[in-house]
Amino acid sequence: MNSPPENPSEADQNPRPERSDAELLTSHINGDPHAFSEIVKRHRDRMWAVALRTLGDPDEAADAVQDAFVSAYRKAESFRGEAAVTTWLHRIVVNACLDRMRRKSVRPVADDELIEAAERDTPIPDHTGEREVSMEVTAALRVLPTDQRAALVLVDMMGYSVEDAAQVLQVPSGTVKSRCARGRAKLAPILSHLRNRSDLSRVSSAKGVELRDG
Repeated sequence: MNSPPENPSEADQNPRPERSDAELLTSHINGDPHAFSEIVKRHRDRMWAVALRTLGDPDEAADAVQDAFVSAYRKAESFRGEAAVTTWLHRIVVNACLDRMRRKSVRPVADDELIEAAERDTPIPDHTGEREVSMEVTAALRVLPTDQRAALVLVDMMGYSVEDAAQVLQVPSGTVKSRCARGRAKLAPILSHLRNRSDLSRVSSAKGVELRDG
């Protein structure tokens, strides 16, 4: 009976490095049945967070994310590598949200729905004060035009740089700055009572998010 080799194989010693998003997308285009599922697993939580904060409704957000991933699956060959795969995906998700906002009026969100959704999409420990602030901010965002809301969600709530938000929205950086400024000006009187709340600063995700391939 042959004894097992004393030394592990070279493949075991040097496992294959994790494939980047771009490599996974290429594999998907070339027929790999598992590649796109890996992309979804990597990015669905953040896409869900963007959709929820843009739409303010868990059901609408879930449908928008599903629509976006179906679209990305079918249109993968349209990716030209001019931006990161994450930027491309965010663009599709934001467009799916904006389409829903333009087509129909999103129904009001019940408090328990928003609390449950917030617990799913954010790593921040839950506190009653933060829940209240999050719901007030989400409600206030609904008064903004869709373009201003999308810009503020990306920059102020998700922490993207103006340049990254401009890539996602496919507009110049100056346009993003202008939309954010106008949106903040409209929200200021609505949320003025929250200005001194210590938990207001914790409603957003961490700043400095960068969009890059996995």
